Amino acid sequence: MSFADDVEKKAEPVRRAILNHPFVTGIGDGTLDVEKFKFYVRQDYVYLVDYSRVLALASARAQDLDTMGWFARLLHETLNTEMGLHRSYCAQLCITVDQFDSPRAAPTTLSYTNFLLNVAYQGSYSELAASFLPCQWGYWEIGSHLACKGEPAEAPLYSQWIRMYISPEYKSLADWARSLVNRLAEQSSPAEVARMQETYLTSCKYEYLFWDMAYNMETWPV
Repeated sequence: MSFADDVEKKAEPVRRAILNHPFVTGIGDGTLDVEKFKFYVRQDYVYLVDYSRVLALASARAQDLDTMGWFARLLHETLNTEMGLHRSYCAQLCITVDQFDSPRAAPTTLSYTNFLLNVAYQGSYSELAASFLPCQWGYWEIGSHLACKGEPAEAPLYSQWIRMYISPEYKSLADWARSLVNRLAEQSSPAEVARMQETYLTSCKYEYLFWDMAYNMETWPV
């Protein structure tokens, strides 16, 4: 069994909870309150800024040109395609440029991005690769799960979101991320694999918390 198959089996309760979360199911059936989606878009944009820094560090730390180039391409796609899609939501959601470009990170957003950056700076390369897999592969898993149920015809914005994450281009990037983590795990000691698993599971839990944060429109209590 590959590392990804094994760790995903261990993370199954969290992954199932993500797919059943009311934010995710609300996108799928078109019933999600648009104010919650607005909140998500702005927080996800904050997240993607630091996620891009993680990808840049991954490219810089890569041991071979192929891996360096792949992370550079993923960084390009994140900065210019995924974040571009988020910016395109501005007009559709009546979010002003000032509101979109300078949102305050919610507690969960800040905690998640700090975790990823800490792993990128201080963890091993294998841990770094494992840390972003729940996001990269998880979005394809969510998009695929929702698409199988049928896009919400009366919620074109949510249909657009689903199509983004089931596109062949996105699936190709997710497949590569999965194969990289499997390859690194094969080259790692049992102790390193255990650290990779712990990192993956922590990121997976943060993915759930991110959806929950968006659904509850989390703010700082003071």
